[in-house]
Amino acid sequence: MEKRLPLLAAAILALALFTAADANHLAAFSDPSRIWGDGVERVLEEAFRAHFRTRIIGGRVMNIRMPFAMNDERSTLLDTRLDVVAGGKGNPETLWPIIERMLDSDDFAYYIETLSDGREQVIIFDLQHRTWESSRDFNLIARMRAGQYPGLPHRPHVLVSGNGVSEADVYNYLYSIGRIGVDCSGFVWNVLVHVARRGGLDMARMLGPSMGVRRGVDPAWYAGTVFFNSRNPNIVPVEDRIANLRPADVMLFRGPDGQMSHSAIIQSIDFTLGVIRYLQSTDMAQQEERGVHESFVHFDPARTYLTLCDPSHRWTKQRRPAFIGEPICPFANDGERYRAFAEFGGGRVVRLRFVSQLRFAR
Repeated sequence: MEKRLPLLAAAILALALFTAADANHLAAFSDPSRIWGDGVERVLEEAFRAHFRTRIIGGRVMNIRMPFAMNDERSTLLDTRLDVVAGGKGNPETLWPIIERMLDSDDFAYYIETLSDGREQVIIFDLQHRTWESSRDFNLIARMRAGQYPGLPHRPHVLVSGNGVSEADVYNYLYSIGRIGVDCSGFVWNVLVHVARRGGLDMARMLGPSMGVRRGVDPAWYAGTVFFNSRNPNIVPVEDRIANLRPADVMLFRGPDGQMSHSAIIQSIDFTLGVIRYLQSTDMAQQEERGVHESFVHFDPARTYLTLCDPSHRWTKQRRPAFIGEPICPFANDGERYRAFAEFGGGRVVRLRFVSQLRFAR
């Protein structure tokens, strides 16, 4: 108990510093209409923010994001599958209570203490057994410092300083121990469900029959990237010239086999400043962005006739390994990935037919 007193004192201090004025300012700032008005951009932002929670952890106020999680992603060297909670298709309403219980657990409290003991160490996660351990072995630390990564897909290794827990450390715990989060198409589905609901529509009921969903089954399980790239009559292809794009359009990225392997959703297009803001869930990102996050494409407002494939656009999203030391990603940024596999047509954009017909009220 004595070890936890400094952390408890830090948390109490953080709460004391968070005044009523701060709370009022935060409430005003957190209203999406303050920036995005009352259109679909506001509704998309609402759905995005539902994938975040603010907590005081280790004496710090942290913005915790929903992790990325996909079934069987890291079982390459195992004889068993590594499935994730709800198959990566869960929604914030069902996943956050599970995450909150993890963050309130004794094991997570001990994890914080370990990362705050002032000693450099390597945290070794075991996704198969949902456990973690700390190693202060000098040779292991030296290897990690030298860039000789000893981890395996199902046993990520993380070098930590011992100077306290960061948001990236929280992400590592939730992803590895909880095997919980939302995959790319699960996130896009969640956002579109929210948009439909705000417009007075039940998307699951509308699309379920054409998706072949059995009675009593959550349509989210059918809403993979393949669905967004399907010939479903509710999916409308969009020529991806900048001028044609609209908020809630779905961006699709190909894999090496020519099939679509990643999806994201456009939140807004500023035709004056030349900025597309899109939202996605992936762990191929910088450490502080892994999971649900925003990304941007900067374009020339005078050349909106160009497609998203044009190399003159600047894509801010950098692609990085999920854990530092793992193999380097094949593309440096989302722009390279969107343009990739041109022999199959590169990336594409689609739209749900009913979205452009919706009207929103506060």
